[in-house]
Amino acid sequence: MAKPMTKTQLVAALAEEMGTDKKTASGALDAITSVITREVSQGGAVTLPGVGKIYCRERPERMVRNPATGEQIRKDADKVVKMTIAKALKDSVND
Repeated sequence: MAKPMTKTQLVAALAEEMGTDKKTASGALDAITSVITREVSQGGAVTLPGVGKIYCRERPERMVRNPATGEQIRKDADKVVKMTIAKALKDSVND
């Protein structure tokens, strides 16, 4: 498995793709991240065309096991961020 792309590498690739400088690309990436974070944290969802849908899902209260002791512990309800990958992206990986 290849190493994940760092933010610096992503900004450089984005700048090249956009035909602009790295400062503008970094600003665009930060703005997109900010919008996604705000929407998902408020319980909404964001669809990135061709990539997927990012959303927040609530998990109910449940019993979990402490792996060190084997003890059963009640875990409170919480929220978790999920992402559904778009079919176009799945198909491009499997081609």
